[in-house]
Amino acid sequence: MDKHNLTVLNEFILMGLTDCHKLQAPLFGLFLIIYMISVAGNLGIIILTKTDSRLRTPMYFFLRHLAITDLSYSTAVGPKMLVNFVVDENKISYYFCVTQLAFFIMFITSELFIVSAMSYDRYVAICNPLFCTVVMSQRTRWVLMVILYLYSTFVSLLVTIKIFNLSFCGNNVITHFYCDTLALLSLVCSNTYEMELIIFILAAFNFISSLLIVLVSYLLVLIAILRMNSAEGRHKAFSTCGSHLTVVVLFYGTLIFMYMQPKSSHSSDTDKVASIFYTLVIPMLNPLIYSLRNKDVKYALHRTLGQLCSVFSQSSLYHSHKSHYGL
Repeated sequence: MDKHNLTVLNEFILMGLTDCHKLQAPLFGLFLIIYMISVAGNLGIIILTKTDSRLRTPMYFFLRHLAITDLSYSTAVGPKMLVNFVVDENKISYYFCVTQLAFFIMFITSELFIVSAMSYDRYVAICNPLFCTVVMSQRTRWVLMVILYLYSTFVSLLVTIKIFNLSFCGNNVITHFYCDTLALLSLVCSNTYEMELIIFILAAFNFISSLLIVLVSYLLVLIAILRMNSAEGRHKAFSTCGSHLTVVVLFYGTLIFMYMQPKSSHSSDTDKVASIFYTLVIPMLNPLIYSLRNKDVKYALHRTLGQLCSVFSQSSLYHSHKSHYGL
């Protein structure tokens, strides 16, 4: 790479969501609230599933890792996007851009397979409840997660290193609010066919394989539920899958909308809206869906809040007692 390219690659400029100055303040406020709810919700899920003894089942193990990935990839993108609303020219350093892309790809890939692992867990819990603890033992779950994270890291490093080894042109303006693969490839001078093919193959494999696991798992779950004689049993089985099905529809629905639409109706504005949905909105909705629709999570939350209130009330009584006796 020549000197010209090296100087250009010191930094990039992110275009952000909109050029309209009147929308900057309202959008900043809106997305700041969304991001704060996302952080609080996902941290809450992580803490609850780690500390509450009733939330030690395989389902909540995967839910905790879903919350970790949601929190991670929304944090990789969210804070930098918010900065874009309060500065005139949102610059991002070369190495920050590399880091952002690497972490985003790693955690979004992880999320695909965590969602499919949760689907398989629902299949095992409903279709083979007696073998659930054997099939989804703690060791099995950790082996699955280690393989998943190692594969996601491999995909992330492969794509990131390949992209940033290409020769960039003089233009360093990224027409997005974060360092997106396609937006970066549009700045490349050299032939991008090989890189585009690698991205397409990896994206297609990740999307199709994870979606197949989800579809097959829920098809088998549906067959098992329809064979149940008890209406109460069917209702209970459907209710245990309700939260996860909502998450599946939101996540895969957004990805299908973004990547399956024809080129004629494809635009950068549409990409940005869809990207906002799966980088900020979905990570905010996931903990809300699981906390509002799940009795165990609601019970754990109420119990934890009750314990905290009890600790604070005892502490205040202790201090007031000390002050009363002049201690």
